[in-house]
Amino acid sequence: MPENHPADPPGLDLGRLRAHLDRVLPGTVNGPLRAELIEGGRSNLTYRLTDGRSRWVLRRPPLGHVLATAHDMGREHRVMTALHGTGVPVPATLHLDPGTEVLGAPWYLMAYVPGTAHRDAAPLAALGEGRVHAIGLSLVETLAALHRIDPAEAGLADFGRPEGYLERQLRRWSTQLDASRSRDLPGIDRLHELLVARRTVSPAPALVHGDYRLDNVLIDDGDRIAAVLDWEMSTLGDPLTDVGLLVMYTQLAGAGGGLIPGAATAPGFPPAGDLAARYAGATGRDAADLDWYVAFASYKLAVVAEGIHYRSRQGSTLGAGFERAGTMAPVLVEHGLTTLEAPRER
Repeated sequence: MPENHPADPPGLDLGRLRAHLDRVLPGTVNGPLRAELIEGGRSNLTYRLTDGRSRWVLRRPPLGHVLATAHDMGREHRVMTALHGTGVPVPATLHLDPGTEVLGAPWYLMAYVPGTAHRDAAPLAALGEGRVHAIGLSLVETLAALHRIDPAEAGLADFGRPEGYLERQLRRWSTQLDASRSRDLPGIDRLHELLVARRTVSPAPALVHGDYRLDNVLIDDGDRIAAVLDWEMSTLGDPLTDVGLLVMYTQLAGAGGGLIPGAATAPGFPPAGDLAARYAGATGRDAADLDWYVAFASYKLAVVAEGIHYRSRQGSTLGAGFERAGTMAPVLVEHGLTTLEAPRER
């Protein structure tokens, strides 16, 4: 059995991985395999692989405490495979390993797509206000294109259960929170109660990304979206959950000492209201109840932050910044409560 090489990043055994790839994708790897962890993710682990000639990207769940259903490699692989060649750009998928023998967890391999995931404001602002504005609008237009896809035509008719989607989501994230509780978090149960009491009626269902934001897409040199990434929460459901999340990320850009990506603060990036209006115009969907969706996004991300905080305290997270995730949850809870209790003017 191959031994770990000193260059192996945590979570990868390059010897086992190379032997497996030589079996299932013979001739693909043509030199010593090297890997590096791609920083910036706060959930599944993402690695850039190279043999010195070609590059690939590998995704696997985090180490240690893993919330049930939250890190489904097969789900990511399936939706990207289905969307390849549609109007929604995604990396080509190359291989899914649903077992645990190679890396100790399921994983998949996809093509490397060059591009920039804009997380910070300064590099984005350097492009100039006009280009920044165009990128922001392209972000919304790509989301609208995703929501216009017929799931049945893409082979995803059974990818989720749209009926009762919001009710199940509220139960699911409450369960996820219970699985990660390690401290008192004032207001989060109150936020959940308000969301349940004021639950809105969903529009026609669509394919939902689940974590759609600027740093989950790659922007090419022509300011186009080269790929939409991080599909781990995708399903069939209420498309306005994606819009609410995008609006929330825009409203809270740069919060928590940068734990919320700050790129949307770059001059020229469309304000949250403009993004919502652009989406409504592109899809014809009524966004009158968007405050509820923004508050739900705040709740969901607060639960995610608590999961990261839990794993960080266990010492099972990789990369920088995880230890500060716990400071973000109270900010998100407050934003959700404020959004529901003091709705924006219309």
